[in-house]
Amino acid sequence: MIPWISIRDAAAYAGRHVELRGWIINQRDSGRIKFMLIRDGSGTMQATIWSKDPDFPLFQTFARLTQESSLKVRGTIQADPRAPGGFELQVDHLEPVHIAPEYPIARKSHGTAFLMKHRHLWLRSQRQTAILRIRAAIIRAIRDFMDSRGFVLTDAPILTGNAAEGTTTLFETKYFGESAYLSQSGQLYAEATAMALGKVYTFGPTFRAEKSKTRRHLIEFWMMEPEWAFAELSDVIDLSEHLLAAVVARVLDKHREDLKILERDTAPLEKIVPPFPRITYDEAFELLKASGESDTPYGEDLGGTDETIVSKSFDRPLAITHYPADIKAFYMQPDAADPKKVLCVDVIAPEGYGEIIGGSQRIHDLELLEQKIREHGLSEEVFQWYLDLRRFGSVPHSGFGLGIERTVAWICKLPHIRESIPFPRMLYNLYP
Repeated sequence: MIPWISIRDAAAYAGRHVELRGWIINQRDSGRIKFMLIRDGSGTMQATIWSKDPDFPLFQTFARLTQESSLKVRGTIQADPRAPGGFELQVDHLEPVHIAPEYPIARKSHGTAFLMKHRHLWLRSQRQTAILRIRAAIIRAIRDFMDSRGFVLTDAPILTGNAAEGTTTLFETKYFGESAYLSQSGQLYAEATAMALGKVYTFGPTFRAEKSKTRRHLIEFWMMEPEWAFAELSDVIDLSEHLLAAVVARVLDKHREDLKILERDTAPLEKIVPPFPRITYDEAFELLKASGESDTPYGEDLGGTDETIVSKSFDRPLAITHYPADIKAFYMQPDAADPKKVLCVDVIAPEGYGEIIGGSQRIHDLELLEQKIREHGLSEEVFQWYLDLRRFGSVPHSGFGLGIERTVAWICKLPHIRESIPFPRMLYNLYP
């Protein structure tokens, strides 16, 4: 039996007769030698056909091939330092599966609008497959880390009857005669399961109806959200530091070749080790004032540009804590030393990638939470189940949300977040 192998495993089969199944990236004819560059999702490999006979049957089959034609090839794996990946396949059998018509994405430069319209095909490019492999590695590293720390994966609903952070950025839909909303966050439900299991996390899609067109925003994105009973703010900051360090270490260990494809300088990633610097909102604002590059008034939330300015002073993720209560969500615990501030944290990625984690200690006092719900103009009726968590065995607890796409964009150093997810949903972009 001839083994069917993945290109990524080619080194283990040097000198052996194998079968590859994949697609043609490109091919060229050099007379007696025909060259094909084949991809199979795990990598790319050069395959060659050689013969002195100009009428060699495989030459005729080769002549029919086009970009993105699918095929099966058999041959012997040989080491060749000149070939991509250091190995090539010397072909003795070539079987087309499908001959593709002219491919819309030719080997030339295309504009972003064109590539986004053909996103279903753009995904096949070497750059995009490298990003998607790294994305998968990041997700696996997150889950492995959280599982190893004793957190239990639980699932939060996507359709909800209430908002986690207000109603202005919700997608509303009808739910058998009443209103429902696409989830902004799994947090509130994670708080409930944390009171049952102690340490939990949710992982799933979230939706924000924000009319934003920045390079950091998506309408639909994925979040990992841990919730931890009895934990205080410092506990989840520590957790976030070790989580990010573990994720970066996994990518560096397993995906250096993909990072090379992306031309990602790995030196900054090598510095991602705990502890991370921690400063307060007030200290961040002093850095902004000293820079002379921001006119954001004190008391306002930090925008993307502000985060970039502040993060320039640091070579690893930065934790900014104790924001003004007025600009944060209703459920955040006030600071006992200064009730105008809340016990919260935003973790800002270096190299200008902005917030990738946002978290806080949650209010655990029933009366205070009821007061905050009223102050934010929210319905006490729809939050009765959430208030029950403070009626029955309430404890201090904390958590955060980590945005997968922003994390991917930072680690891969992408110019825009749209490349960090297979099919991005952005303002005015719902196709394909």
